[in-house]
Amino acid sequence: MFEKILVANRGEIAVRIIRACRELNIRTVAVYSEVDANSMHVHLADEAICIGKGPSSESYLRIDRLISAAEVADVDAIHPGYGFLSENAHFADVCESCNIRFIGPSSRAMNALEDKQVSRALAKKAGVPIPPGSEGLVQNEQEALAIAKKIGYPVMIKAVAGGGGRGMRVAHNDISMIKGLHMARIEAEKAFGNGGVYIEKFIENPHHIEFQILADNRGNIIHLGERDCSIQRRNQKLIEETPSPLFEKHKSLRKEMGKAAIRIAEAAHYTNAGTVEFVVNDAGHYYFLEVNKRIQVEHPITEEVTGVDLVKQQILIAMGEQLRISQSDVHFTGHAIECRINAEDPFNDFRPSPGRIEMYYAPGGRGVRIDSHAYAGYTIPPHYDSMIGKLIVHGKDRRDAMDLMARALSEYMITGIKTTIAFELAILQDPNFRRGVYATNFIEKLLSSGRRELIEEKA
Repeated sequence: MFEKILVANRGEIAVRIIRACRELNIRTVAVYSEVDANSMHVHLADEAICIGKGPSSESYLRIDRLISAAEVADVDAIHPGYGFLSENAHFADVCESCNIRFIGPSSRAMNALEDKQVSRALAKKAGVPIPPGSEGLVQNEQEALAIAKKIGYPVMIKAVAGGGGRGMRVAHNDISMIKGLHMARIEAEKAFGNGGVYIEKFIENPHHIEFQILADNRGNIIHLGERDCSIQRRNQKLIEETPSPLFEKHKSLRKEMGKAAIRIAEAAHYTNAGTVEFVVNDAGHYYFLEVNKRIQVEHPITEEVTGVDLVKQQILIAMGEQLRISQSDVHFTGHAIECRINAEDPFNDFRPSPGRIEMYYAPGGRGVRIDSHAYAGYTIPPHYDSMIGKLIVHGKDRRDAMDLMARALSEYMITGIKTTIAFELAILQDPNFRRGVYATNFIEKLLSSGRRELIEEKA
């Protein structure tokens, strides 16, 4: 058993990891930037070490300072959470070279999935369908136009590195292709330090479906079902649910796509927790997107319907334990929905809204879970992601879960800043959402419809 773990992250995921460690009787060390001195994870950890100034480039992304903190605190392992260095193979290597266990996949697995283009090749070799597209990085405008002509518009221009919807553009013709190519490269270079892009066929009205996997160091791999992440703004997820409403129409997809996710994990010699992402069209044809080599923001809904604590499983696997769960042990009970609570203005292009929270009241009651680091008097810094928490509900079926979420959102009170709460409540009340009829363009259509003024008035 690990005796002490350093949490190389901040915010709600740091709090989540600290709670799991406490339940396993493992001591924790928080790291924090100067602006995070009063953050919840600093107060909850057994020890806390300041690692730099506010910008993540001067704190949470500094491998040297994280390793120094780990050595000073004499920890056994580092949990990277998500974002920051969670998918950095070099960081995993440095941890191992310092005799510190990295709680995540091996650097070998990360390198096998180091960018989305490499992942596409791996999926293709594993016999998993991929969208038609470029065989490698796109070097210039002429090559991009030739590929688009071959596979047909619309196409998606995608950064090979990173995630979160950055470095992605849809092109419908030659003019938008050239403009999108340059914009995607600039955005990717700024966000990830890698401006490489590739092109693939854009699946119209796509459903974004991902499968949670767990893999130990002895070759045992299981999946824990799907999550539907199609409610997005600017290619960034806002509301997730499981099971997917789409699978009511295509009942064989869970078994088929679950097996495909495991084949990809096997091909990459994957270990620990991970997520295999797909797009699915209305006809039920699915295509591989990418592998997220870490715990996901939306992992709680999988925990709610399976009863499996994914963060604890990560820690146990990193300690060398064998999975005590087989595929036949995985059962799904009820329905779960998660709303990401962001400090953003939904009616001003989701512009971040940092600042001081004046009043904070979180909902509770049957089937309601809050994962958050926010509290009254807390000041949200402008340096990081705008998410301040996650509201999760678990009901006996989808209708029950939607009613629970609508009730919980209506109780959630945060003043002093703009949030997505009222906007998400409007989504929960939308007739198409309630019928489970939506794709990744749902929010775009909602904001361009005649209902925008009504929703904005309620917000």
